[in-house]
Amino acid sequence: MAVGVPWSWELGEGAVVATAIHSGHELRPEVAARMALDDATRRREEDPFTDRWVAVAPTRLVVHRSRFEVDLNRPRDGAVYRRPADAWGLRVWRSPPPPELVASSLALWDAFHREARAVLAERIARHGRVVVLDLHAYNHRRHGAAGPAAQAAGNPTVNLGTGSLPRQRWARVVEACLAALRGAPLRGRPLDVAENVRFQGGHFPQWVHESFPGTACALALEVKKVFMDEWTGEADSAAIAELGAALAAAARAVEAASA
Repeated sequence: MAVGVPWSWELGEGAVVATAIHSGHELRPEVAARMALDDATRRREEDPFTDRWVAVAPTRLVVHRSRFEVDLNRPRDGAVYRRPADAWGLRVWRSPPPPELVASSLALWDAFHREARAVLAERIARHGRVVVLDLHAYNHRRHGAAGPAAQAAGNPTVNLGTGSLPRQRWARVVEACLAALRGAPLRGRPLDVAENVRFQGGHFPQWVHESFPGTACALALEVKKVFMDEWTGEADSAAIAELGAALAAAARAVEAASA
């Protein structure tokens, strides 16, 4: 089965860039032929519907390929899952991927980072800085569809990851993001937001900070999958919209705070 472009950029005004690098589900044919996982299992570990939220920024990126083809949020040497330990204990491959398949996947990793570097450098040249909202989602019902959800303590609805960020340099931006999110409602209640409780951010934010020290701030936003049924894949459109409004408020806040 033919697949389309691996990702799509849309370039607009302003210093804020929104990315959904784990939203994709597509696999190129040679990867699909060796994949041991069914679609539902793959989709459960991807970040469905995060592509809807990139609209919060005029400059946005949506990745269409699955993280099971190449994970753009991991370092290059771990971007292709080889063992179950790399993928939540899942057996990813029917048989080990041959070197040429891995090389093609890593070529995508290289191309992505070249394009991201060019886009972010252009934002910095124009505005003096860039703020990346790195949008993700995470599972909280690991014990099955009928099992208990993870306890709310330690599993906030939105986790802001700033582990690789020079926190003092970007404190106004971080605090503005947190305040905007905490001021937003979800189902009539204040949004539960925490910093570095569940996640601290992956490779991509770290790469952004290392590539553009002092001029780039990447905020990893992990949204708990309260906006969908993570086992059936069914979306809660109202929750997606409410969370999108909260993220839009955060985008406006960080734009102003970074100026």
